[in-house]
Amino acid sequence: MVHSLSLVLSENSSPGLNTMVPLLSERLILILDSLERPGLWLVSFGMVLGLLLGLLAQQVRSCLRAEERQLPWDMLLIRAAGLSLGLVLANLLVAPLLLLPLPESLRLVKPAALVAANLLMGVAGLTVGQLRGQALRRLLGSTSSETLLLEEGVVQRSAPKIIDSSAAIDGRIAALLDSGLLEGQVIIPQVVLDELQTLADSGKGEKRNRGRRGLDGLSALRRDYGRRIVTNSTHYEGENVDEKLLQLTRDTNGILLTTDYTLAQVGRLQNLQVLTLSELVMALRPEAQPGDQFHLKLVRQGKEPNQAIAYLEDGTMVVVDGARSLIGQSRSVTITGALQTNSGRMVFGQLSSSDGDPPAAPREEPAKSLHHPSHGRRDNH
Repeated sequence: MVHSLSLVLSENSSPGLNTMVPLLSERLILILDSLERPGLWLVSFGMVLGLLLGLLAQQVRSCLRAEERQLPWDMLLIRAAGLSLGLVLANLLVAPLLLLPLPESLRLVKPAALVAANLLMGVAGLTVGQLRGQALRRLLGSTSSETLLLEEGVVQRSAPKIIDSSAAIDGRIAALLDSGLLEGQVIIPQVVLDELQTLADSGKGEKRNRGRRGLDGLSALRRDYGRRIVTNSTHYEGENVDEKLLQLTRDTNGILLTTDYTLAQVGRLQNLQVLTLSELVMALRPEAQPGDQFHLKLVRQGKEPNQAIAYLEDGTMVVVDGARSLIGQSRSVTITGALQTNSGRMVFGQLSSSDGDPPAAPREEPAKSLHHPSHGRRDNH
């Protein structure tokens, strides 16, 4: 049977197919020998197998890329070292088997054992590198606490921040970086630089000023923060800049910084992380604003006469004017102003009109006494 199949392959197929015959089992040879064109079937089988292996390799590549973005480089090296060590051990273990003479009926044992050993030992080495990477790094002298915490899952690596043109022109990125609110790398896409350059070269004064303002701000960021500011020159296919920015955000698992409300909504509909500067400002907005009313308990007297002290729920001190006589009671207080100091934020307020006459009423008594002296004297007594 083997001879007849080899004869058919040599007559109807390329010479390379003849090398596949010794690797086939008797059962498979009988099946192929019963077919009219066995060479075509072997080629088809090889194409299907290659397609399946290609799809599997693509899925593995996608998983590795997603994992790579979340792990530090030294952890990746340790996992690669574990995988390499496992493959070396697998080949050393199988080497004696490859040297043994086996009967013709067991000719597939050697390649099967080699493939199985490489798969098992490779996965084992990768797993050991992942689980015991911390001890190996300590052995090698790497004692970075950040790396250890990342490996143990205590902290997560900061996602990169992608700046669009509106955020660059806005100019508040520098203040956010100075305050430490933005962590990780800041990515400036090439499409944003091109858009800002187009605006800077515009013949209209307003557009030209906006473009130059954005470029000057990005130049200052690069100068002040160095390596933390990187430029991404990847070319993406898309009809406009917004589509390219969303693709970059998706590929880097980053956070898009923008002041464009429409772009932010589109990004969120695509399950992307988007942070608008206006939302950040609202989130950092103080709890107490002038005109707001709170029901507060007056706990002690203030430094100035006729003042009382109360506290908001977050511990902010409120100086209430004209409420010293009401210490120990809970009153409705209207916020009139605030003062930011090095030690914290101090809020000023006065009693709301619903709790009686406002504290400004006593100041009006001298004006009343000019028209009604007798009433003024009675009020003083």
